[in-house]
Formats: sequence, C-alpha cells, structure tokens
Amino acid sequence: MRAFQILQFGLDNLRLLELPTPTCGPGTVLIRVHATSLNYRDLLMVRGHYDPKLKMPRIPLSDGAGEVVEVGTGVTRFKPGDRVVGLFLQYWQDGAASQAKSRGALGGDIDGMLADYVVLPESGVTGFPDHLSYEEAATLPCAALTAWNALFHTAATKPGDTIVIQGTGGVSIFALQFAKSAGARVLGTSSSDEKLLQAKSLGLDDGLNYKQNPEWSSWVKKQTAGEGADVIVEVGGSGTLQESMKAVRVGGTIAQIGILSGTEERFAVTSVLMRQIRLIGIYVGSHTMMHAMNRAIGLSQMKPVVGKVFPITETIEAYRYLEQGRHFGKVVISLASNE
Repeated sequence: MRAFQILQFGLDNLRLLELPTPTCGPGTVLIRVHATSLNYRDLLMVRGHYDPKLKMPRIPLSDGAGEVVEVGTGVTRFKPGDRVVGLFLQYWQDGAASQAKSRGALGGDIDGMLADYVVLPESGVTGFPDHLSYEEAATLPCAALTAWNALFHTAATKPGDTIVIQGTGGVSIFALQFAKSAGARVLGTSSSDEKLLQAKSLGLDDGLNYKQNPEWSSWVKKQTAGEGADVIVEVGGSGTLQESMKAVRVGGTIAQIGILSGTEERFAVTSVLMRQIRLIGIYVGSHTMMHAMNRAIGLSQMKPVVGKVFPITETIEAYRYLEQGRHFGKVVISLASNE
C-alpha cells in the first residue's frame, strides 16, 4: 500500500513509500482510506515544532475517512462496507478530559491516516452522516469536533449569543456554521476582504480586516454596544490573545484552540480575575461529543467547506498551500486512485 511517512523533520523529508498492508487483530477494523484532511497541527508535526520528540518513522495526519473492508474477531459495531472516520483521540471515549485520555492522538502519538489502509480499534472509529462524501467527512474528526466542543460543551452557546471567529480556516469556518445553526450572531476577522465576503455567504454577520485594523477588539465592542462578545474562538495564540481578552465580555469565554501566530504571551492576570474571563484550552473532544456533533450535522444537512482537494501524489503541495494560508475552510488529500 501507499503511505506517507515522516522520516526526519521538514517537509522535504516527508516520503511516499510502499509499505505492507496492515492486518486486523481482535477488536480492530481495517479501513481503506478514501480521503484525509490537513490541520495546522499536521504542518507543525512535520516541521518538528509540535512534538520535537516524535518517534519516527511516523505516518502523519489525524483526520481521515474511508470504508471498512475487514473486521477482527469480537467486533460488533462495524461490518465491511461501513463508511467511517477515525477519532482524533483514540482513548477519549466519554467524560472529562484526563492525561490518559489525551494520549493516543492519530498522526502524533500513533500512526495517522495518510495511507491507503489503516487498522484502528473498534472503539477508535465512528460513522458519519450519510449525506457527506468521504472528502467532506475527512474534515470532521479534528477541526469540526474542536469547534463543536468549544461552542457547546465549553461555552454552552445559545441563541442570541455573539461569537467571534478568527480567520477562515477549518475550525473557524466550522464554528461559524455551528454557531449560526444555533441562532448565534457571528463576527469574524481576517487578513483578506475576499475571504470575509466568502464567510458572509455562509452567514457571517459582519467582518473586519485585522491587517487594516489591528486593534479589532474596539470594533467588537462597538458591535456589541460596549459589552463584548460572549465567546471568542481563539486560534491565533500569542498574536491575538491580548485582543481577545479585550474583546470578550465580563464573564465571557475565550476558547483557546490554536497557535497560528505564536505560543508565548504575557498578559495581566488581573484582567482575567476582575473581568471573570473563562480562558479555556480546547483539545479536540471525546467520542461522545463526536456522536452528538454527527447527529446535529445529519439533522441540519450541514456541509463542511472543502476549499481545495489535492491527490495523494501532491501531498507536499497540499502542505505548502496550508502553510501559505491560501485556504478557505479545509484542505483535503484524496486517495481515490486506490479504489
């Protein structure tokens, strides 16, 4: 089978190889992968900026969708022909996060989805809504579930709330779609006026170019009659956290998800204290959250936004496309030629 492996850090060291097709053991399923999707984490992983101690060789990518072709003894939930995705965190089934549940991340702790075939435990696999293609379903395990967790498990978003998204990448666009489906108002920032227009076609209520208006928190305050936003979906990190803290309302929530603009930040603890800000880190979500999200997507017939699809032979180009920030929504890699 074809599979990409990280042999050394750096995109130029990512290799497409022929490897033996894995085989099922008890309690596992063999999946023929049809499509995978890229997250910014995947780029950092290959660069060596996410886990400098990554064990190599490692098959990258946390997200992938495919078809069950074989099941091991004891498997009861799946059969050949079922359409499935792998879970980002293989061990987080339910309940609150813990150190043990936060291990087993695909494409990092263990081999990921950028291969023609993968074997996963039955508990690390789930179905996806029938109306989605493999390319669309491949976007769900990380970006979609992260947005869902931030809005509905962490912040309990309700109709009439004001949500702020940053940029137009995967997590932010999913947050936009989920928030609008819940009756919330969504404000967004981007460096591209064209992308803001695209986001408005998906329901974005108003947008601001942060390159032209770097102190965008003032704009959020004006948009909310001086109160601030209920939830900030914070994907920037050190480059945006200060503005997010100014833009959120008293008692509001900052869901810290990404580190697109840096990892270290100094901020006034008194601001968090006196304004009662809830600053909470989001690390994807559990199997139970994934089931709830899939039910909601199925009922609403929501379609993930796939910005561009690359064939597996152009995987390096797909990484470069993400690296350059040219995408809107999700970047997908298709393995369709293995069918």
